[in-house]
Amino acid sequence: MRPRQAFFLAGLIVSGGFLIFLFLEVPPPLIIGFTRSWPILLQAVVSYITAGWPAEQIYVVENTGMQQANARGQLSLQHPWYMNHTSLKRLGVNIIQTPVLLNFAQLQNFYLSLSYIHSWPYYFWSHMDVLALGHENGFEGLTPRAGEPGYKSLYTLCLEELNRTLATDERWGTRFFAYDHLTLQNPKALEDIGGWDTLIPYYMTDCDTYTRFHMRNWTQNDSNCGVVTDTSVVLDNLLVLYRDPSVTPDFRDPNPPPPPSAGEGKQKRQARGVPPGLNEPVEYWKRLLEVADRMFHYKHGDRGRNTWQSGQHGGQGEPFYYDSTGFSEALEVLTEAGKEVFRRKWGHGDCDLIGGGGLKFEDQWKVLKDREN
Repeated sequence: MRPRQAFFLAGLIVSGGFLIFLFLEVPPPLIIGFTRSWPILLQAVVSYITAGWPAEQIYVVENTGMQQANARGQLSLQHPWYMNHTSLKRLGVNIIQTPVLLNFAQLQNFYLSLSYIHSWPYYFWSHMDVLALGHENGFEGLTPRAGEPGYKSLYTLCLEELNRTLATDERWGTRFFAYDHLTLQNPKALEDIGGWDTLIPYYMTDCDTYTRFHMRNWTQNDSNCGVVTDTSVVLDNLLVLYRDPSVTPDFRDPNPPPPPSAGEGKQKRQARGVPPGLNEPVEYWKRLLEVADRMFHYKHGDRGRNTWQSGQHGGQGEPFYYDSTGFSEALEVLTEAGKEVFRRKWGHGDCDLIGGGGLKFEDQWKVLKDREN
């Protein structure tokens, strides 16, 4: 069973038989950037669709550096930068390709450029390594249970937050849903701070950007639209997102560790017994939520949170091939260089630039390095 969706139409949200008047200029796009690990991306896209987000409002940005190789179907499934254009088009989502491989900060500025091209006064963006679920068991103050009058999907709650933000906050910068795993972005705020600093390409670039929003008095509030889980693994079968009662929710690691001992394997199998009641949609959702929680803890366990990026090792001899292990090592070098740029830019090593460093927007590249950081 597919969860009840909300539909954007001429400024109306139709949800659970209720009409909610919204005054939005355009249907809000959801941008999901992709570089590598196709199974992780596909899971994220399907989860947003089944959580109510209209497929035609989802934009997958292929940021692989593979030029037209994916569009032409020239890469094999085990190529780290493989992406299946045909599957995404069948789902109904849009595909945009970057002209070259961009780092994370550059990709964020590319999203800003898309807002100019498409005249988006706002947009949502999401990391690709997430699993999105609505509050189908209900959430006090937000929505009743799925199937009950007035139920609001993840998409509906996002639209309500967008509408509320536009109506009440003239200087809004972002709205965070589970930190920035799902983010609502105001392009004007990003313009005002000069965009993301592309010389801080990966880690610490979020700290740099969000602190500059704060320094320029753009609000960044947390909001709740559903369960957006940070994950490094994939569901065994994506039919569980459509609540197929013949499939029991569980997950697997696309880059599995060495096999566990016989005792460990037995314990894991015992912990994954098939629960009763999967024919009841909300009970199925509860099982799926439990699996999502295990996926989160698996990612943040002993293996390292980014092991999913190294799960595919094929593609040798194919167009634009680049050694996967070498790519990961190069990213580590660039990441460390970016951290040093951050330290020199602010004279401070951690994210507490205002309280700990006493810094202002105008202090960029004008302060000496402090002793402790």
